[in-house]
Amino acid sequence: MATVYDVPADALIERVAKRLEEIPEIKMPEWAKFVKTGAHKERLPEQPNWWYIRAASILRRIYIDGPVGVARLRTYYGGRKNRGAKPEHHVDASGKIIRTILQQLEKAGLVEKDGNNGRKISRKGQSLLDKEATAIVAGKKATEKKAEEKKEEKKETAAAEEKAEKVEQKEKEEEKKGTKKKAKKAKKE
Repeated sequence: MATVYDVPADALIERVAKRLEEIPEIKMPEWAKFVKTGAHKERLPEQPNWWYIRAASILRRIYIDGPVGVARLRTYYGGRKNRGAKPEHHVDASGKIIRTILQQLEKAGLVEKDGNNGRKISRKGQSLLDKEATAIVAGKKATEKKAEEKKEEKKETAAAEEKAEKVEQKEKEEEKKGTKKKAKKAKKE
């Protein structure tokens, strides 16, 4: 069985985000349509399902780094703030977004509190991530197998075409020889 460490992060986050959209406890709040993800950003997120993508990313981050608190996640999702002519500085991401997502993930049973250390992944959350990682690995193997089958099929068709061309060339050569023989017979007569 594959784990989070065995698959690319972007593929895993995309699949987990689709699964999180199906869970009723995880919903994008009304105010989330109007907020930036941090003070370092200039614009709102462009993807309509950005809330679920961020939730999937946070779930993966807790799996890898857990137990993790809001402060560490704010640092991870923060970035450089453009301050005009002044040098850029690191600014933490929005704590409200991260805190709300963590609360929703906790209601869904995917993460749990670990005393004063923050939140850690629950068995249900680990199972969800591992199943999606396994599906990605299985999907890669299936696509690789299909690609190999296509390559073999192309080789077979190419070999068949070459044989057909050789047969045609032999037939043409035999026809030429046959017409030359007929011409020689005609000249002799």
